[in-house]
Amino acid sequence: MPIFWDSGCVDEDHSAFLPQLGLWEAAMARLLQPPPKFLPAEWHMANENQYHRAEAERSRSERLVAESQRLVEEIGKTTRKSQSDVNKKLEQRLEEVRFWKKELDDKLEELVCTTEDLLTYQTRLENALESLKEPLHITQMCLEYREKRVGIDLVHDKVEQELVKEAEIIRGVTALLTRTLEEVSEQIRLNRSAKYNLEKDLKDKFVALTIDDVCFSLNNNSPNIRCSENAVRVEPHSVSPEDWLEFSNANVEKAAKQRSSSLALKALVDRILSQTAGDLRRQRDAVDAAFRDGLQETKGARDKLAAHLAKVMEEIACQEKNVTVLEKAIADQEGPAKVAHTRLETRTHRPNVELCRDAAQCRLVREVQEIAHSIARLKETLARAQAELKGLNCRQLALQEEVQVKENTIYIDEVLCIHMRKSIPPRDGGDQGEWAGGPHPDAVC
Repeated sequence: MPIFWDSGCVDEDHSAFLPQLGLWEAAMARLLQPPPKFLPAEWHMANENQYHRAEAERSRSERLVAESQRLVEEIGKTTRKSQSDVNKKLEQRLEEVRFWKKELDDKLEELVCTTEDLLTYQTRLENALESLKEPLHITQMCLEYREKRVGIDLVHDKVEQELVKEAEIIRGVTALLTRTLEEVSEQIRLNRSAKYNLEKDLKDKFVALTIDDVCFSLNNNSPNIRCSENAVRVEPHSVSPEDWLEFSNANVEKAAKQRSSSLALKALVDRILSQTAGDLRRQRDAVDAAFRDGLQETKGARDKLAAHLAKVMEEIACQEKNVTVLEKAIADQEGPAKVAHTRLETRTHRPNVELCRDAAQCRLVREVQEIAHSIARLKETLARAQAELKGLNCRQLALQEEVQVKENTIYIDEVLCIHMRKSIPPRDGGDQGEWAGGPHPDAVC
C-alpha cells in the first residue's frame, strides 16, 4: 500500500529518516528478485579454479608427507645413534669402574695381608716382652743371692758388675720393645682405617656396577621401562668425574702408603728383635764367662786353703774334698736325669702309630737306668765317705771357716745362680730364639 507523505506535514525532526527508508525499500526489492544466472564461461572458469585449488592442496599435502617421513627417519636415526652412544658411554664407564674396583681389590688384599703380618709381629713383640720378665727376675735373684756371701767374699767383683749391666740392658730392651709395640699397634690402627675406606669404596662401586649393568642391559623392548618426571635433574650430592677419580685414587694411594709404612715397620721390628736378641745373648755370655772365671778363681782359692788344711789334717781335708766332689757329682746327675725323664714323658704324647718303641726310646730307657745306677753308686760311695768322716774329729777351725766361706760362694754362684740361669732361653742370632715365629721379612703375602 503506497504511503503518501505530506511534505508540508514533515518537520525538521523526521527529515533524517528519509534516506534510511529508501535503503530498506531497495533491500526488500532484491530479496524478492529471482537468483541471477551465470554465463557458460563463468561456469568453466569456476570449475578450473576448483581444479587448481585441489591440485595445490594435494601438492602441499604430499610435500608435508614427504617432509614428515624424512623427519621421522632423521629423528629415528638420531635417536638410535644417541642410544648407541649412551651404550658405549655406559660400557666405558663399566670398564672404568671395574678397573678401579680391581685396583681397590688388589690394594685391599695387600693391606689385609700386611695387617695380618703386623698382627703376627705384634704377637712376637708381646711374646718378646713377656720372655724378658723371667731373665730379669733371674738376674735380680742372682744379685740377691750373691748378697748372701759372707766375709771377705762379699766383694764387688766382675760377676756382680756384669749382672748389674745385664739388668740395665734388659730394662733398656724392654723399653725399646714397648715403644716398638706401640708403633706397631698404631700402624695396625691406620691400616684398619685405610681398609675401612677401601671396603666402603668397593661397596659403592659394586652397587654402581650393578646399577650400570642393569642400565646397559635395557633396550626399547625391556619391561618396566617408563618415562619419569624431572629425570634429567642434577642430584645435589653428585660429583664430577675428576672428583670421583681423585677420591678412588686417594684411597688407593693411602692404602699403598700404609702398606709401605707397614713393610718398613716390619723390617724395623726384625732388626730390633735381631739386635736386641744379639745384645742379650752377648751379655748373657759375658755374665756366664764372668761366673766361670769367678768360680775358677774361687775354687782355686778354696783348693789352696784346702791344701793348707790338708797339711794339718791331710786325711780330713782329703775326705772333705771327696765328699764335696761326690755331692757335686750327684747334683750334676740331676740335670741329665731330668732331661732323660722329660724326654721319655714327652715322647709318650706321640700320636697313633708314631708311638713307636724306636731306637731312641730304647736308648732313653737305658740312659735312665744308667743314671739311676750311677746315682746309687755315688750315694753309696758318699755314704761310705761320710761314715769315714765321722771318725775324724780334729780339724783346724780357722782354715775350715775360710773353706766354708769359699764353699758358700761356690754354692751361690754354681748351684743357685748358674743352675738358675740355665732356664734363660737361648737367643740364637739366626732365629732370635723364642722370639722367632713371625713371617720372614722377604716373604710375599
